[in-house]
Amino acid sequence: MTELIIASLLMVVALTAVAVGLLLRSRNMLVWIGPYLRGRLKPRPPAQGTIHVLFCFVDHYEPMWNSPTREIEDHRVRQWELGYPKLADRHADSEGVKPQHTFFYPEEEYRFEHLEAIRELCVQGYGEIEVHLHHDNDTDAGLRQKLDGFCQTLSESHGALPRDPDSGKTLYAFIHGNWCLDNSAPDGRNCGVDNELEVLADTGCYADFTLPSAPDASQTRKINSIYYATETGRPKSHNDGVDVEVGREPQGDLMIIQGPLGLNWADRKWGIIPRIENGNITGNQPPTPQRVDLWVKAGIHVKGQPNWVFVKIHTHGAQDSSIDCLLGDPVDQMHSYLESRYNDGQDYCLHYVNAREMYNIVKAAESGKTGNPAQYRDFLLARPEFGQPGRSSTPL
Repeated sequence: MTELIIASLLMVVALTAVAVGLLLRSRNMLVWIGPYLRGRLKPRPPAQGTIHVLFCFVDHYEPMWNSPTREIEDHRVRQWELGYPKLADRHADSEGVKPQHTFFYPEEEYRFEHLEAIRELCVQGYGEIEVHLHHDNDTDAGLRQKLDGFCQTLSESHGALPRDPDSGKTLYAFIHGNWCLDNSAPDGRNCGVDNELEVLADTGCYADFTLPSAPDASQTRKINSIYYATETGRPKSHNDGVDVEVGREPQGDLMIIQGPLGLNWADRKWGIIPRIENGNITGNQPPTPQRVDLWVKAGIHVKGQPNWVFVKIHTHGAQDSSIDCLLGDPVDQMHSYLESRYNDGQDYCLHYVNAREMYNIVKAAESGKTGNPAQYRDFLLARPEFGQPGRSSTPL
């Protein structure tokens, strides 16, 4: 009987191990699970005093998602035009700044009227516009043409995007469509440009905000980091890189600002296997308080400045199945929780930032700045022209 029990237990263990192995492979976790577990075991640098939480919500904003009718496109945009101010006006960070939303708008979906509607939200101080792109089987020259042309359109037709303070060149933040930055899909689809990091840097990209992409196969080995990636001329050059560090000169071609990635042990498949926490907000993945805690605990920071914690989460804001979550109670409650749990003014101080402001604050930390990071929202790159009348550090 004892031997039968032992054999049964061994069988259960073996089957569980096989199931876990298959899950790891099917969810493309093998590339990052090791770094994640090592990061959990590695002691974190202690923070001294108040922890400042820099909260940034980036949106792969695609009104033409799933090839709808023009009527549906317009309705999606109108929902944001009307709904976001109602949501944001109920909330404010430690300085009275409303929640900021960064609309990464796709080049291939450009429609003047949609951008003008989003621009009006930006003028009122609710966020900013940046660059998103889906492409496939592309070339160096083709990519440069797309990026240069779209940046020119966003800048000249809508007053969007910041400029280099010295040269006046238009600059932008970037999110790659289908996650495939630097041709990182194993099958080579949804990009095609092996030197994409170089092209981005040449055309004015100041930072990439694509990651994390898990459970997609394009996910990098390096996680929960802010780092510089160096173009190698081979796919997925950003698989690793050099951490942005206080007092250290930039060490690569392009800054990568990642959002949180890890395992959610409170939400387990079959009650056993933890689900992936990737900072994605959808109708099926609402932002619960427990998830918010995981984002902050990821502790993403500039090396040498642990008191400034960067939390970047993402969504696809124009998808119909997520609208009620993003403009309704789930995100409303998320902001309420952030403002009650991480904004007591002593242990924590909350700051709502957009992508450009997050980059500026990263650069301020890199240069050795300390204290309240909110004073560095415009550290290197000033707000685009469209936003000056509506931006304020006091409630709108």
